[in-house]
Amino acid sequence: MKIAKSIPVYLLAIVYLVFGINFFFPFIKMQAPPGDAGAFIGLLYSSKYLLIVKIIEVVSAVLLLIPKTRALALLLIAPVTVNILLYEALLQHQPGPGHIMIIIQVLAIYFEKDKYKGII
Repeated sequence: MKIAKSIPVYLLAIVYLVFGINFFFPFIKMQAPPGDAGAFIGLLYSSKYLLIVKIIEVVSAVLLLIPKTRALALLLIAPVTVNILLYEALLQHQPGPGHIMIIIQVLAIYFEKDKYKGII
């Protein structure tokens, strides 16, 4: 059961580590989305906002891999996951990986619920 509880955490860590590193060293080619979604991404790039988000993604992904810092990492990465979901829902108007990632995030937080009792 311990391995099954770790699967959502490792999935999140892989996704955020791969796409976070891809920002700094592009190895996955991505096209700019059309319309408002593309304009929004362009603004994030030009303002350096995305740089900070990608740093948070990489740091959180590394922290997810360390069991003692896993609960902190899940809290740090939660706003990023919610923003990915909102971007897909409000700007792209189509489902994407954000819907799956939010489910995985909720599962990971649920499996670590004992560590959050002090703040609830």
